[in-house]
Amino acid sequence: MKKSTKYQARMPDANGHIAYSDQEHATWKALMERQMAIIEGRVCQEYLDGMERLALPIDHIPQLAEVDRVLLETTGWQTAQVPALIPFDTFFELLASRRFPVATFIRTPEELDYLQEPDIFHELFGHCPMLANPDFAEFTATYGKLGLAASKQERVYLARLYWMTVEFGLVDTPQGRRIYGGGIISSPKETLYALSDVPEHYPFDPLDAMRTPYRIDILQPLYYVLDGLHTLHDLSRQDLMALAHQAMALGLYPPKFPPKPSEPQAANA
Repeated sequence: MKKSTKYQARMPDANGHIAYSDQEHATWKALMERQMAIIEGRVCQEYLDGMERLALPIDHIPQLAEVDRVLLETTGWQTAQVPALIPFDTFFELLASRRFPVATFIRTPEELDYLQEPDIFHELFGHCPMLANPDFAEFTATYGKLGLAASKQERVYLARLYWMTVEFGLVDTPQGRRIYGGGIISSPKETLYALSDVPEHYPFDPLDAMRTPYRIDILQPLYYVLDGLHTLHDLSRQDLMALAHQAMALGLYPPKFPPKPSEPQAANA
């Protein structure tokens, strides 16, 4: 949710259909083929099950109604078409009502590898398969309800929990350590990096997650690892706001990354 973006969401016609260009479909196809080639053996089975249910097409951008039919049948979720940027209140309202915001634009070929704004590929490929999982779906809805009632400061701490789970979470499975966070799954570089020996891997603790600083524009220096996706269901039953207050009282851990470079200032003539 940046302050500005060059992207504009595509608007549907009177029948709710969005007509994408050949170039946009080609971009989707390139992204799908690249990610499908590397996620096998790296993502959790629950994600693969969701992908099978959704049956996302390889060669063209799907219509949101196609995704909605599957999600409504499985977990009662559906997508919500939104502009490229939405207020935090709208974001939380949508999640609380089991509607996942999807900006209906796709990145340009020049930004194929990395995009700060969440585009339709990130949302549909990265997140929607996991929304077909009841534990993940319940936690995401609970997060929305909490955020809706939270103060601005409380939301900052809740955002770290979301970042370390929904966006960049890992999980241990009988088959080994796997990815479930959409921010990793939709990134080719992070998909390979997250399970390597380079970053740190910590056992998931919600209080620790809320106290961990992050940057959105770098590969993550650490990931929190669930001992199973059932942990998310258990987490949705905890008093997360009390944990947020505890995290606020304890303060943040030292960041494991350098400060973001400041924008260069014009020299005085």
